[in-house]
Amino acid sequence: EPRSAWCCLAWTLVVVTMNSLVFFINLLLMFVIFTVVLLPTIVVVYFGFQCHSRVLHSAARYCRSILDDNSSSALIILGFVIMSPLIVVAMAIYCSLARRLHLFMCFQPYSRAVYKGVKWRWYEEGGLCSCVKGCNTQVKAWV
Repeated sequence: EPRSAWCCLAWTLVVVTMNSLVFFINLLLMFVIFTVVLLPTIVVVYFGFQCHSRVLHSAARYCRSILDDNSSSALIILGFVIMSPLIVVAMAIYCSLARRLHLFMCFQPYSRAVYKGVKWRWYEEGGLCSCVKGCNTQVKAWV
């Protein structure tokens, strides 16, 4: 049965807050994974740009003694070349972890706020700790 107007508004705020929290947890997880996996690319491109004479041309000792313009250009090119496979690896790690942790199951439909008696989606699948009991590989995030 439908909820009253004030009750619907309160439950809408609960559902929106929960979905926003789950979204930001997903975003934080993605940011951490991409930062860790792409760290070699970030470092290589940073040193390449820092030591190139036409970009920043730092006065650091390693820029004067080790890296000239040719080696700085090589570092920049190498960094951008290894970026593509590392992005694929980072996305695969994120998707695998999100699926294993059932992160997409925590998003709740709007009908939870409008109608009484609608169960929480994660509760129907065995709770938040369903992986401890044994993961169901047939569970889809969009069901």
